[in-house]
Amino acid sequence: MRCPCTSGDTYEACCGPLLAGDAAAPTAERLMRSRFTAFATGDAAYLLRSWHPSTRPNELEVDAETRWTRLDILAKEAGGPFDTAGVVTFEAFYREDGVRASMKERSRFVREDRTWLYVDGTPG
Repeated sequence: MRCPCTSGDTYEACCGPLLAGDAAAPTAERLMRSRFTAFATGDAAYLLRSWHPSTRPNELEVDAETRWTRLDILAKEAGGPFDTAGVVTFEAFYREDGVRASMKERSRFVREDRTWLYVDGTPG
């Protein structure tokens, strides 16, 4: 099965180990891809675990009616394995109530104790 993040890899070789807690994302982009996969598979627990405590909500419900279909990475700023911060701009495509749509976001990430975390995002 191909990974929902559209990396081209299989789920088992891509986001699967991250969502299972068996591996950590080495870059901000990989964390972004794994978070998209978590939305696509309904894994709210992973989304909360990968969210920085300063901005993380107390709970999160993933809408089961939204079908996430594709992720395009539009731009990256820093966010590499030796950086402490990064920004990933993406467009995520989805289908809801039979209607195709997309959303764009500029997401900020930080790396603390060798772990990348999502901080927040702005539309765009």
